[in-house]
Amino acid sequence: MLYSWLLIVHLLAAVAFIGTLFFEVVIWHSARQELAWSAQFTAEQAIARRSRQVLHGVVVLLYGAGIGLAWHYWGMPWTGRFALLLSLKITLALSIIGHYVLLAYWLTHQRLSPRRAVWIRRSILLHMVLIVILAKSLW
Repeated sequence: MLYSWLLIVHLLAAVAFIGTLFFEVVIWHSARQELAWSAQFTAEQAIARRSRQVLHGVVVLLYGAGIGLAWHYWGMPWTGRFALLLSLKITLALSIIGHYVLLAYWLTHQRLSPRRAVWIRRSILLHMVLIVILAKSLW
C-alpha cells in the first residue's frame, strides 16, 4: 500500500517538475521576447520567485518518494534489464542534483549569465524527459 502511495506522489511531483520546466523553457523563453524590457524583468522575477517557492516542495516530494521507491528494490538482485534502467534513472536524477549545485555556485559567485540559465534549464528538462522515458521502459 505504501508503495502505491509513493508511486502516485512520485508521479505527480514529476509532472509538476517537468511541467514547470517545460513552461520556462518552451513557452516563457519565447513569450517574454514580445514584452517590453521592464515587463520582461518584472515578470521573470515574479515567475522565478514563485517557481522556487513551489519547486522546493515538489523536489522534496519527488526525491523523497523516489528514494522510498528505490528502497523497495534494495534487497533484490541488481541484474538484468530492470536494474540497468533503474540505475540509469537514478544516475540521471543525481545528475539533476549536480545541475542545481552548479546553478547555486553560479548564483553565489554571480556567474549566471542568461545563456547559462537557458542552457541549464534545457539540460535539466532533457534529463527529466529521459528519466520519464526510462521509467516508462521499466514496465
